Amino acid sequence: MDAQPQLLHTREAFYRRDRRSVRLAREFTREALTDWAVAERSDDVLLCVSELATNAVLHGVPPGRGFRLRLALDTGGVVRIEVHDSGPGEVRFPDACTEAENGRGLLLVAALADKWGVGERDPGKIVWCEFAVRMDDFPAPKGRHAAGP
Repeated sequence: MDAQPQLLHTREAFYRRDRRSVRLAREFTREALTDWAVAERSDDVLLCVSELATNAVLHGVPPGRGFRLRLALDTGGVVRIEVHDSGPGEVRFPDACTEAENGRGLLLVAALADKWGVGERDPGKIVWCEFAVRMDDFPAPKGRHAAGP
């Protein structure tokens, strides 16, 4: 029987409902990927963090609240991004045929990530995506980190 991958690294940060939080979430993710020696697919990971954080700020976070970004790397070589929000509503996948200039974030996530989905949270939801990366020369686990503005 195959063993389930174990977490090598995790990091979490909490952000306010503010457009500047998208940039901060992207910088937090870039730092984690650098510390974890993950270069492969890092541009795709960063773009998906931007899209999921933007969706949280615009659609998922009620006024006065925020969202949590959780990053994880497991021994199977999977980087997982989770954006936890407390807002009501469901995630809607946009129609690819529309001529709208916005609302395409989940299309990008679906195109770039190996897997993505939505999980339940009370209150709110967790929108996540995963990326398989090579496991060459990853540093040994240093424990869990938490940060945020």
